[in-house]
Amino acid sequence: MKKLIIFDLDGTLLNTIADLAAATNHALMHCGFPQHPTEAYLYFVGNGINKLFERALPETERNIINVLKVRSLFIPYYNEHKTDLSRPYPEIKNLLQCLQEKGFLLAVASNKYQEATTQLINEFFPDIRFSAVLGQREQVASKPDPTVVYEIMEKTGVTKDEVVYIGDSCVDMQTGANAGVTTIGVSWGFRPRTELEDYKPDFIADSPLQILDFLKSLD
Repeated sequence: MKKLIIFDLDGTLLNTIADLAAATNHALMHCGFPQHPTEAYLYFVGNGINKLFERALPETERNIINVLKVRSLFIPYYNEHKTDLSRPYPEIKNLLQCLQEKGFLLAVASNKYQEATTQLINEFFPDIRFSAVLGQREQVASKPDPTVVYEIMEKTGVTKDEVVYIGDSCVDMQTGANAGVTTIGVSWGFRPRTELEDYKPDFIADSPLQILDFLKSLD
């Protein structure tokens, strides 16, 4: 029986791509680098903000000095503007409320830096009691390393067979597989459904409420 549901954040619970793109473009512009259309960022995100900046920089400028320069401009701008355009995906609030009412433990495991992860969850889901909300932190390996999943399992006292991990990208599917837990891919996020299919999750949901049906089938 499943007890713990772990969600990715960006592209799974929240559509944050426009604010991520705007903040990165702001930083790139002030550093004198070319900007990108919002759609390009769908493939830049997923592995943490330093990797986002590396991908957004021109190939000849991808070094740690420029990454940190962009980061120094991105973070204060994003902290100020991260909720300008970001919103929960349709039916996500209903899904979380239903899962909470059914007694599931809920958690978030994101590659977004910790401060923004916590603030976005508090802003958009104040009525949901998450057992853990973990973002990218210093000295902790990022997804697809399964460390964050194990950390949440230890905190909640559940075993692998009681966990479901939900996300929208190959990084998420790899994370769940590396942790040895049940995986659900969501097709409404940043990456195409075919990317999820390539990583063979246990289920692919095309709408949030389909997740409830799948969980019921596991009882």
